[in-house]
Amino acid sequence: MSKSNSKKTIFSGVQPSGNLHIGNYLGAISQWTEMQKEYACIFCVVDYHAITVKQDPKILKEKIIEIAKIYLASGIDPAQAVIFQQSAISAHTELAWILNCTAARIADLNKMTQFKDKAGKNQESFSVGLYDYPVLMAADILLYNTDLVPVGEDQVQHVELTRTLANRFNKTYGEVFKIPEVIIRKEGARIMGLDDPMIKMSKSATSTANYIALTDKPEEAVKKIKRAVTDSGQEIIFDKTKKPAISNLLTIYSLLANKSVKDLEKEYLNKNYGTFKQDLGEIVKNFLIDFQEKFNNISNTEVKNILERGAEKIRPIAEKTLGRVKERLGM
Repeated sequence: MSKSNSKKTIFSGVQPSGNLHIGNYLGAISQWTEMQKEYACIFCVVDYHAITVKQDPKILKEKIIEIAKIYLASGIDPAQAVIFQQSAISAHTELAWILNCTAARIADLNKMTQFKDKAGKNQESFSVGLYDYPVLMAADILLYNTDLVPVGEDQVQHVELTRTLANRFNKTYGEVFKIPEVIIRKEGARIMGLDDPMIKMSKSATSTANYIALTDKPEEAVKKIKRAVTDSGQEIIFDKTKKPAISNLLTIYSLLANKSVKDLEKEYLNKNYGTFKQDLGEIVKNFLIDFQEKFNNISNTEVKNILERGAEKIRPIAEKTLGRVKERLGM
């Protein structure tokens, strides 16, 4: 993380709320583990983002530890990457407030589709934090001179806002912020729900049939795969338009088994959905058994120490960026 480090910096994070699922793993976290050798990676447990909606304090505390354990069990190595808790570094909220006052506009936030999707018609009853959280996300990214931000397709708009705010601030007050770019995984960036292939798999879904949580019992995961919706006919081919359900299952199978979709299409030529789903269930089951063994071997004490060391390591970067910002503002 020093100036002498020639690696480009990556920043990303996950909220400690809901149930992290294989869609989160395949679309984001597995990608991070591949990146940590090539990039200077900073991975955050974004607890300030979590409280944009009401949280049970006891559960939130547990979820913060759980998310960090999932990072570690997935293969993120604290010797190679930084893992830390967002609220441990006050510069995040300080910079968010400054960006609110100097660069963000109501018109910018009114364009954010995620708030509209989450709030629906009852927008006035939701917290200001939920409406404004894209600015906090921008602060998260800009504090660490981030070069690249790996996100799902639904978060691209927020990174574009980050670029807008950084450019706007730089134009007004002089060059302070590096302008980040987006990385999207081509395959698996958007894993869809098992109960509805037209809706993204979501850790906050009301129905547990939507997702396979990383903490689900392996046998229960097999049952969810067997109950997953399918398309008309029996042909196992990848076609998002005509066969969105089977295409989604093929993507999951491909990424977990490290096989190409084309190879899977050949393997299951003239076979039926039942056989395909039975085999996929075993793939998912074996993945969860291996993952959960690693997860359960990580102690809470170990996680807390890693989070604390991570915050200590990168706090100077955040404070230096915030200091430059304040200086430009005459503060």
